[in-house]
Amino acid sequence: MPDAYDVMLDAELSKAFDVWSSYLDARTGEDAQARARLRSRLEWAREAVADGDRASALLGVADMYDETHGPGLSWAPPLPRPGEADEQARDYAKDELRHVLPLDLRDELGSIALFLRVTGRRLQSAPALDAATREDVAYITARAGMALDLAHPTAARRELERLEAIARRCGAEP
Repeated sequence: MPDAYDVMLDAELSKAFDVWSSYLDARTGEDAQARARLRSRLEWAREAVADGDRASALLGVADMYDETHGPGLSWAPPLPRPGEADEQARDYAKDELRHVLPLDLRDELGSIALFLRVTGRRLQSAPALDAATREDVAYITARAGMALDLAHPTAARRELERLEAIARRCGAEP
């Protein structure tokens, strides 16, 4: 049975493959040679995944984004920002995670995610937070998100407790 991290990597690659396939199938009138190189690299990355080499496939996709900085490819997909890329990968992974994670674990992770969002929003709207505390909130929230992505409720709950401690300290608790 694959773990949550493998599911997330597969989802990240699937999303990238869909984006690049759509772009390469579109008739944009852009540089045909450059598009042919990108198509070849895309096929190579797909083959790498089929051979179980996700790391090489991820590098191949990264190279594709790097190649589009050249002239003649103005319609090429832009490199997504990290948060956007993770959100898209989560969207791709959600169906597969239903098959990989037991129901009680999914429920626990969902509950922690809900409390993280609520606590994070309360803290973000607290007027008395200084810049350092806001940075701490962003950092802890990111760590909690990673723990959730890896289906590690103990680590996610620990980060939620850290956020709740900041909320108590700053008077931002319910």
